Amino acid sequence: MATYLVTGAAGFIAAKVCEHLLDAGHAVVGLDNLNDYYDIRLKEWRLQRLRGRVGFEWHQADIEDLATLEPVFAAKRFDAVINLAARAGVRASLEQPALYASTNIQGERNVLECQRRHGVKKHVLASSSSLYAGCPMPFTEDLAVAQPQSPYAETKKAAEQLAREYHEQHGLDVTVLRYFTVFGPAGRPDMAPFRFIKWIDEGTPITLFGDGTQARDFTYVDDIARGTVLALRPLGHEVINLGGGRQPLSLLTIIGYIEQALGKKAQVTGQPPSAADMKETWADIGKAQRLLGWAPAIPAEEGFRRAVAWHLANRELVRKIKV
Repeated sequence: MATYLVTGAAGFIAAKVCEHLLDAGHAVVGLDNLNDYYDIRLKEWRLQRLRGRVGFEWHQADIEDLATLEPVFAAKRFDAVINLAARAGVRASLEQPALYASTNIQGERNVLECQRRHGVKKHVLASSSSLYAGCPMPFTEDLAVAQPQSPYAETKKAAEQLAREYHEQHGLDVTVLRYFTVFGPAGRPDMAPFRFIKWIDEGTPITLFGDGTQARDFTYVDDIARGTVLALRPLGHEVINLGGGRQPLSLLTIIGYIEQALGKKAQVTGQPPSAADMKETWADIGKAQRLLGWAPAIPAEEGFRRAVAWHLANRELVRKIKV
């Protein structure tokens, strides 16, 4: 049994990573500042499912604050750290670039520094497909990601560079995971899948930024969590895509999946697209297959059925959540 620190543990992906680690018999220390970027009730729902698990220890703390992070490392001997704490969302980063830099860059530096001080060699960092803006598809990890189109992407690129520096200068074993659009039950309410399910079910018109043909490499959250756990193996320094690895799905296609699962039709209106949004994303996952033995197992249509089933089982909670 190993002991892992998972930051951002009340978040969508991190909570599922904690579940996978606990299911495998490991001990998990979960850390999160429980900020109000989106409705705290959803984070509490995820956290409540973890708090009752054997082997789970909870800390409300912020990776931006080295003084509160240091005692967490001093109290435990961690086998590895999975840093999933971050400010997410491309559009929100345009409005608060300094906040995104503080969390995503300084927070990453604090985590890496604590690992250096306490001899924790393995580091897994969550990064983003947003870095590939302007690159040819399908995206491979060796592409030059020189033109980030949002403060969010800029901060993820900087965090990746920090992790590389700690590998080169201090010998940390670093795996950077570039996640592609993640969806599933209890997802983030600022993302299209959660919003579309809620709006279609309630009869609220969906506002699309663009004509709906923009497409994403949708990846089910359990597949992402499984790949993240596999990335704990020693690799030296690697950047690895975790994505669907298939032709990207348009927003109109996923609306169709949701309509089918709900048995309801969507009402759709349009707005001009945001310049910060990528038109399409598509992951080349050959490296994940080679190094991790990983490939997604849940087809998108099945994943959306599961997300809709969660929504229907938790309608009272979802009804209260602002999107």
